[in-house]
Amino acid sequence: MIKILIVDDHPIVQEGLRQILMRMPDIKRVDSASSGTEAIKKAKAEQYEVIVLDISLPDMNGLDVLKVLKNEKPDTPILMLSIYPEEIYGIRTLKAGAAGYITKESAPQEFITAIRTIIAGRKYVSSSMGERLVTELKGIERLPHERLSDQEYKIFLLIAQGKMLKQIADELFLSVKTVSTYKSHIRKKMNLHSDSEITYYAIKNGLIK
Repeated sequence: MIKILIVDDHPIVQEGLRQILMRMPDIKRVDSASSGTEAIKKAKAEQYEVIVLDISLPDMNGLDVLKVLKNEKPDTPILMLSIYPEEIYGIRTLKAGAAGYITKESAPQEFITAIRTIIAGRKYVSSSMGERLVTELKGIERLPHERLSDQEYKIFLLIAQGKMLKQIADELFLSVKTVSTYKSHIRKKMNLHSDSEITYYAIKNGLIK
């Protein structure tokens, strides 16, 4: 019996994914969780063949949840499902141990293909993300934002969206001083000298709209 856990804080998304999955005759049970904390608790209590994990959750960033789950359940494959295009989080999630990455704009059949691929023990990547992975493996020069740590990258995106230090600190459960330190590291690593330059860079590279 194949069991799948959907982690998403939107009931409509949960139900939509459940209906798609239940079309597959070998899937007998689909559970859901609305937060990172709930997902970790359920993953510890049950053995799932696949966990479908959203990047944006109310209590934790999906990347952080992914890392906890891979530590707690290293053999459970995780498919990241997000509103963000793959160039924003795709490579990062795969490096962190995800078995695949797919956007919420994908067709239901692509979602089923991703699930089937992962259940078969393989990674699921789109052709464009596969090309980016080849670039990584060949050691070709990466873009500045790709050299940021996961925490730096999260803060970079929030700065690019116009969030103030206090807002970022509250959202990521950090002190303002810690966020300020990260901000200095980000500017230095990327050779950017102001928040407006960060925003311009993010827009130019398709990281925000």
